[in-house]
Amino acid sequence: MKRIFFISILTLLIAANAYSQGIIDKIVGIVGNEIIMMSDIENQYIQMQSQQMEITSNTRCEILEDMMFQKLLYVQAQKDSIEVTPKEVDMELDRRLSVFINQIGSEQKLEEYFGKTIKSIKEDLRSTIEEQMMSQKVQQKIIGDTKVTPSEVKHFYESLPADSIPTIEAYYELSEIVIKPEVSKEDKEKVIAELNKIRERIQNGESFSTMAVLYSEDPGSAMKGGELGFVSKTDLVPEFSQVAFNLTSPLDVSPVVETEYGFHIIQMIEKRGNMMNFRHILMKPKVSMEALEEADRKATEVYNILKTDTISFTDAVKKYSNGDSKGSDGKVMNPYYGDAHMTDDFLDPYTKMALSSLKEGEFSKPFLSSDNKGIRVIKIIRLDLDVKEHKANMKDDYLTIQKYALEDKNSKLVDEWVTDKVKGVYIKVDDEYKDCDFNVKCWIKK
Repeated sequence: MKRIFFISILTLLIAANAYSQGIIDKIVGIVGNEIIMMSDIENQYIQMQSQQMEITSNTRCEILEDMMFQKLLYVQAQKDSIEVTPKEVDMELDRRLSVFINQIGSEQKLEEYFGKTIKSIKEDLRSTIEEQMMSQKVQQKIIGDTKVTPSEVKHFYESLPADSIPTIEAYYELSEIVIKPEVSKEDKEKVIAELNKIRERIQNGESFSTMAVLYSEDPGSAMKGGELGFVSKTDLVPEFSQVAFNLTSPLDVSPVVETEYGFHIIQMIEKRGNMMNFRHILMKPKVSMEALEEADRKATEVYNILKTDTISFTDAVKKYSNGDSKGSDGKVMNPYYGDAHMTDDFLDPYTKMALSSLKEGEFSKPFLSSDNKGIRVIKIIRLDLDVKEHKANMKDDYLTIQKYALEDKNSKLVDEWVTDKVKGVYIKVDDEYKDCDFNVKCWIKK
């Protein structure tokens, strides 16, 4: 079964009015108690067009089939009582949005593009992300720990018709040195003082929830009055967890706590066994222009040292970089697929510009960029590999072909599961789609 859209980041950021206002919406698919609207299909179709993806006469059918498949997984997830924690949803939201923030250049530009705040975007996407994550857990149970042998990979490749051999999209492999601006002691103290004022107001009777809506910089919880939902100690970063789980009364408000995300005050809502529900207010110190200029000066010093050829790029990463990629010797990893293949879609405009003048093995001058949390940083990048678009071959692209072979094997397992499951689930497809060329034929019940 060809699933080109499931868990796709392209489905997640569709403008609310993308679907034409002049067309009456209607239900086009039902799976159990879950419905699929015509607007769902059209929004995805419009998004594909805007991304210049291949469109065929069967594209809307493929979108519908993929959505029915996802709904079937979700129905099964509900039946199996599969859950995801609020923290898991928040992490996935941050991961997916970081891709778009890097692409478009900044959080502000993303907000301008969609005409809404980051908080609103996250709230719009939260239920969709939760549903997809639950569905994904079911899909993972179906395929289990499937593997393919080298002979299976070879057989898969040799069985492909010439016109079906996959095209490898152009990609880069990069390494980076990241210099993060330091937040001054004064800027931290300003945030702590502001949080202490808010804490005092709450202790004097004002609502923690209202203060969270007004002041918290955590997009995932602010609009819910700072509420995180029930979590265990391991769901939270240690600094937060240590303070939060020592609260004993809903009347208590914690002292200011510092974590990697910024500064927090916390209030307990309820305890159930080893799980607790909290509210929190997050505030982040702002990076000053002076700190950014100092980071640029340090990066220029590193660049000049690299030019003398007295230190390798990898050693310079270990010595000078303070970015998240330092642990992988500066190797930039694709935030969505988890490999080192960085296509244009996953590069911010500043990195693209820096790459344009580099050959393999060369490194750039320092330039302004942002990290995966949207914080402005100064980077130096090295172009490790520049792969042009080409037809896959066993010599150069074995790992990619292996991935396709595994996907094909998993797809057959899922098709079998779908064929079996739809027998016991109510399925209805609108007459407009009854002539669709679905990959799995059982969606249309006779």
